[in-house]
Amino acid sequence: MEEVVIFRNLDKVRFIIQEATKLDVAYAYEDLVFSEHGLFIIRFNDDDENILYCYFNKDCIADKQMQIQTTLTDVADLNGIKLYYKGKFEMNQKEGEDEFELKLYEI
Repeated sequence: MEEVVIFRNLDKVRFIIQEATKLDVAYAYEDLVFSEHGLFIIRFNDDDENILYCYFNKDCIADKQMQIQTTLTDVADLNGIKLYYKGKFEMNQKEGEDEFELKLYEI
């Protein structure tokens, strides 16, 4: 079987994050883009490159989340992207390892 390589527009997501929040991308892996300080994660949609999903850290203060979410959504919209809030996430380091466990809690 031939493995399919999916190209994602990381530059556009980086621009949206920087323009909306003045933060940078801390890490990108597969279909996930992690913001600096672990405030939120952007997930790509496999079926439509103009749709993104956003998850906020479970410890993010509600008022701050709403402010960031609104700004991200507005900047994404101005760039032809629909960004949808999908829920919360938490990330914990596995004990005694350098690996992390990521849990997404969709609404």
